[in-house]
Amino acid sequence: MFPGTVNNGLAKNTSYKVVLPFYLYAGISLLVATILLIFSTPAFFQHYFHPHTLAITHIMALGWGTMMILGASHQLVPVLIEGKLFSNTLAYLSFAFAGVGIPLLVIGFYQFDFGWPTQTGAILINGAIIFYLINIGVSMVRSKKENVHAVFVFTGTLWLMITIIVGLLLVYNFTYNILSQDSLSYLPLHAHMGIVGWFLLLVIGVGSRLIPLFLISKYDNKKILWWIYALINFSLISFIVFFLFFKIPWLYLLPLLSITTSIILFAYYCRHAYHQRIRKKVDYQVKISLLSVMMMALPLILLLTVIVLLLFSVDNIHLTLTYGFCIFFGWITAIIFGMTFKTLPFIVWNKVYHDKAGLGKTPNPKELFNDKIFLTMGVSYLLGFALFIAGVLISNEIIIKSASILLLISAILYNGNVWKAVTHKPVKP
Repeated sequence: MFPGTVNNGLAKNTSYKVVLPFYLYAGISLLVATILLIFSTPAFFQHYFHPHTLAITHIMALGWGTMMILGASHQLVPVLIEGKLFSNTLAYLSFAFAGVGIPLLVIGFYQFDFGWPTQTGAILINGAIIFYLINIGVSMVRSKKENVHAVFVFTGTLWLMITIIVGLLLVYNFTYNILSQDSLSYLPLHAHMGIVGWFLLLVIGVGSRLIPLFLISKYDNKKILWWIYALINFSLISFIVFFLFFKIPWLYLLPLLSITTSIILFAYYCRHAYHQRIRKKVDYQVKISLLSVMMMALPLILLLTVIVLLLFSVDNIHLTLTYGFCIFFGWITAIIFGMTFKTLPFIVWNKVYHDKAGLGKTPNPKELFNDKIFLTMGVSYLLGFALFIAGVLISNEIIIKSASILLLISAILYNGNVWKAVTHKPVKP
């Protein structure tokens, strides 16, 4: 059993019927993205604005990362605010709108067709996030309890809303020229608002709560978390100002320094939580989540290299592609892999055994999935991740293809383990 989750009402406040579709959709999205990697190898020798690269990026950002976060947060936010989710209906609408909108948008990118289907997809995704923002916002207001983790989530959602509005404008800009410059010019702005404002805030906000929880650690330092919160938002706001009004490459070192400091502080936070843990044996799921924190360093190093090269008017496409890959297939994927099998088994366990608890022996939530399959998935993923980076940097098609196959294997194993947990049948006492 996960400590503290029952008393906090993890499963009582939000129906599993709301949450599970997001998990399943996200897993399928990862599978589709890895399949596309295999058939899109030539795209990684070209500009990052290649249609196939755009499609894969948005599957990973929206279908994999965002859908997983939306689903998990419908379950976790009530725990953070010690209250109830405002509306299951809004959650269903959010899933439906995003579930239809994401493939429309991705197909449009893949075909490089920005007509009405792609525009409709972008509008539906905006609608989905509006429903989610209202749901989370009202839930927090009703709880009337200030919580730093919840503030991370809500602020991240606001940044997500801004990100997808900008994305909608960029989609329409291909047809109607509503912006002063072409859509490609605004792509770094759109991307970093999503990466820093949405993913980084959410990962740190939720991770700083769940990692100590699953380590059974009493470590808690709200002051550090507020500093991290301020540094991340300062970094993003300063980047936006520099991007829109100055466009001087060396100025980007300031937001990079701010982001780097915030990640170092988060690593410090996780390190102290680890050392003050009560549970000495750390399972594979928490290990890969902790590994994801260290993996944050790689895109920072790559970004610093890109900025330095820009100072000398050098635009290295391979480094930029690797930077994006390290974010979406790196720390975001790693922490989702870990946290999926720390949250999903309990959700399913509560669905199956909640009414049977105390009537006889029931399996532990971690028995609802296969730990050996998880370990094999992790090894395949890490090998594929490392090989793919090497393949892109040295422009080797065989290495990229081999790495893509390894990543596909990890996606298949992930989906298989998720399905095993979701379809678990009650064991007779």
